[in-house]
Amino acid sequence: WHMPVAYLVIPIFALANAGIPMDFGTFGETMSHPVVLGVSFGLILGKFIGITGASWLVLKLGVAVLPKDTRFTQIAGVSFLAGIGFTMSIFVAQLGFAENGNLLLMAKTGILTASLISGLIGFIWLYLASKPTAKEVNPEASKALVE
Repeated sequence: WHMPVAYLVIPIFALANAGIPMDFGTFGETMSHPVVLGVSFGLILGKFIGITGASWLVLKLGVAVLPKDTRFTQIAGVSFLAGIGFTMSIFVAQLGFAENGNLLLMAKTGILTASLISGLIGFIWLYLASKPTAKEVNPEASKALVE
């Protein structure tokens, strides 16, 4: 029962408790609202730039090293997955927009949108970044190319 609960029941529960009405008649207008755009870009690009940038910096400074069999492109892919942060983002939005229910709704819409987009980008990125390179598939052939 773990799979249906983890991948169907819990996401439906989270969506139902997010308090976001699904009105597709005003979808375009809602998605172009400045709060929706700001929250979405902040979660998607902000997390990617911050985590990837900090990881790159500590690697270049020699403070950290990549684990064996890990490529930096995989770190970048995981940084997109950090944009999924649903619970804490809604908590902060409720604190920031407590006085204005409409802006809170827009922030929640942006959070949901960013979570979906970040998850999709992260999945695709990691799928592509985790494919073995020619050197990993046939180390002898790539060694011969260098010589």
